[in-house]
Amino acid sequence: MSSHHFVKEQQEPALVILDLQDFSWERLSGLLEWVPTVLVAEEAVDQVLSWGIKIDVIISSERFRNENTQLLEEQYPIRFLVSQSGEHLKEALHYLLASDHKAAHLIGFSRQDSKQLDEFLDKMDLTLFDEGRKYYPVQGGSFKKWFPATTVEIFGPNGLPVQIRNSEMDMILPLEFITQIELPEGFTEFSAATLIWIGEEV
Repeated sequence: MSSHHFVKEQQEPALVILDLQDFSWERLSGLLEWVPTVLVAEEAVDQVLSWGIKIDVIISSERFRNENTQLLEEQYPIRFLVSQSGEHLKEALHYLLASDHKAAHLIGFSRQDSKQLDEFLDKMDLTLFDEGRKYYPVQGGSFKKWFPATTVEIFGPNGLPVQIRNSEMDMILPLEFITQIELPEGFTEFSAATLIWIGEEV
């Protein structure tokens, strides 16, 4: 097998599924292409299993684990990660860090709660899928990327000045909580003094 076909363990972004409301099988299947490690919160387990997806880790309460021990056989190999605090996402990310994962895709987590991710952003690449968009963090500084003609959302601290430069504009915009910008096809550069999130249509 040639080396470029080999996918190293933990190399692909893990998939953390907290909730599948408004998330279709078609969109999810694209994220499963490289057989990532799949962590699922107890609330989404039935839906994920009904789609025939292999779960690696279930993040749950002790009660859910005790009531669903049959999954240990039916889905072998699988493990339960008991979340004492009920903060399933933080439990999942700590687990992924401990098992040497460097990236994760998060489904069912609202971009409006993104502050909860701050402690992980210097340790992992995190991408949120929320309301038909893919959001990724841009730590303070500049970020340049090619976009098709599209509308992106930018969110960060209220009033934060963000510079946006491309073939059609060079402007400094104070952020409202969520700001939408139409971009032409081509490269756009974003500059800000602190963390912002950019959301692309998917």
